Parts: sequence; structure tokens; C-alpha cells
Amino acid sequence: MTKHQKRLSVPNSWPIERKTETFTVKADAGPHGEAGVPLLIVLRDVLGYADSRKEARYALNQDSVLINGKAVSDEERPVGMFDILAFVERDEYYRVFPGQGGRLALTPLDEDAADSALGKIVNKQHVPGGDVQLTLHDGQTLLVDEGAPYDGGDSVVVSNDDGEIVAHFEYEEGALVTAVDGSHAGEVGTVETIQITPGSAENNVIVEQDDGEGFETIESYVVVIDENFTGDDDEAPEDVTDEASAGVDEGGDEE
Repeated sequence: MTKHQKRLSVPNSWPIERKTETFTVKADAGPHGEAGVPLLIVLRDVLGYADSRKEARYALNQDSVLINGKAVSDEERPVGMFDILAFVERDEYYRVFPGQGGRLALTPLDEDAADSALGKIVNKQHVPGGDVQLTLHDGQTLLVDEGAPYDGGDSVVVSNDDGEIVAHFEYEEGALVTAVDGSHAGEVGTVETIQITPGSAENNVIVEQDDGEGFETIESYVVVIDENFTGDDDEAPEDVTDEASAGVDEGGDEE
């Protein structure tokens, strides 16, 4: 199986330029499916913390780079929406957040805000033993008691230390949401109306915004958040597009 990925065919969420070179690094199997961005791209092309794959491997072998509280040693490990990146030696922390156009951006965080990660519930089912299993957008699964107040479309905040749910945001009219895909990716607003669509088609969501514009999108494209996830109280998300286009070692697959 090839370890290379053609730039022209990468998902829109990848913060790289598509026409500078033919290939880039390919994401390994892991969370976030095909939309996951290889950690190497974040380290080298976005943040500039490594000039090559070899340097990235060396840095990761020091156990000083954490994703959602766990040390990562694979430079191809996928990074995706709402992951928490911690660079221990630098004392730097970031949340992966949707930027304009759906490209992943990094929101700087304080250390205290980096101890848990947000997840959207995309599936809920009963499992043997009487518990209920929640599946989050990144593939993570959680077991909760039957009758626990979690439904599909809701968001939960999960502690990186013990995997416990520490906050719960219901998907309902009036909820604060961000679009993570589609033409309105990266926009934030409040759910005005959830339009139930008969049959198998997805429900539509009408989102109102402070500037009066608002937008309409489908249900699977929105994620419930709270004001702490918008970047308003922290620094704004970094614009990674220009940084990625100026990244070192553009071929992406050299050693």
C-alpha cells in the first residue's frame, strides 16, 4: 500500500496547498476517518516545528507531543476536529477548530482548558449488560447508563484523564453551533429552526447569527458548542493556509 497521497485529492479540511507539489504524506488509519490530517502536516507545514519527517519522528519519540492527553509517536496519526494538541516542552496548547472554508485551524488554549475534548454524538445504541454506547464523531465510544440524557446530535466534553463526561450540550433550537462542513464551514450561530424532513433525507437547520446574515445547512454539518469553543475568549484561530503554502519540504514524503 502506498504511503503517498496526491495533493489534489486530499479532503478540503487539510490545510495544505494542492498545486505546489504532486504528493504529500498520507494519514494512517485512526480517528476522524479520511478527513483526519496527518500529524506531520501540523508539525511541519502548519506550525513549523519540524523541517522534515525525520525531525518530526525525533520530536515525537520524546513523548512531549500529546493528542487528547495521550503521547503520540506516529507522525501519520490523523488529527481532526476538536482534538486537543499539547506541546509539553513548549507549554503550548491548541484546539483543532473549523476555519473558513472548512480547513482545520488551531485555536491557542490555556493549559486549564486543554484537559478535555469536545465530541459530537453520531450514534447511540444499547449493548449487552444494559449499558448504552455512544459513538462520537471521531470514532471514540463511551458507555453510559441506560436512561442517561444523551441523544444523537448532542455534544459532550470528555476528560482526557479518565474519559468521563464533564459537560453536555443538547442539540436543540437555541443551541450555539458551528458548521464543520459545507459552504458555511467555520461559521458560528444559534439554531433558530430544525426542519424535520420526511423520509430518509437529512433534516435542515436554520442558523441565525449576530450580524443578521444566518445560514441554512444540513443537520450532520453542525456541532453544538458553547462560547468557550469559539475562540472569542482566547486568541483567534490561526490562519494556517498561508503557513501551509510556505511549509518546508513541500513534497511531504521525504525522510
